[in-house]
Amino acid sequence: MADQKRTATVSRKTQETQIRISLSLDGSGQSKINSGLPFLNHMLTSLSKHGLFDLKIDAKGDLDVDIHHTNEDIGIVLGQAFSKALGKKHGIRRFGFFSIPMDETLVRVSLDFSGRPSFLVIKSKGVKFSRLETYSFHDATEFLRAFSQHAGINLTVEIVNGEDSHHIIEAMFKATAKSLDTATQRDPRIKGVPSTKGSL
Repeated sequence: MADQKRTATVSRKTQETQIRISLSLDGSGQSKINSGLPFLNHMLTSLSKHGLFDLKIDAKGDLDVDIHHTNEDIGIVLGQAFSKALGKKHGIRRFGFFSIPMDETLVRVSLDFSGRPSFLVIKSKGVKFSRLETYSFHDATEFLRAFSQHAGINLTVEIVNGEDSHHIIEAMFKATAKSLDTATQRDPRIKGVPSTKGSL
């Protein structure tokens, strides 16, 4: 089991986007990201680096319309890649949680590879967001929603405090990366699937 390669390559082609993602869960944080969206490139490079996943993304989309289709579809395909790479989830820790402070910002992420219909909960009460010209907090939320649904993850993001949207979004991606790293790691004490049901 320990020698099993946990990798996946997933492609998706629609009239709006064409996306190909290759993922290795047991990597060293190497990445080559071409999403067509510079800010998302930065976030996904950070996800790879801090989660220690090797990640290659090549995406083309109808960016002349807006960024929505490309942003969401990359989330979909990345989620599918995580699900495929994990396979039957034998021996994984399943749960992950991490807090990231970034200047004035503090973000906490908790997640569970439950495999069931998944939820994204984002708590940001009282937080004021500055404006980003090319990528918004709403865009980040839609990305994470698509990702969590297709990876089979229950994902909760708590924005404890923050003012700069760049810092908030980056802390969201970094905390998600570290939580994913924890949850996808194998624990030699866990035999089979980490669930009393016997399946995820």
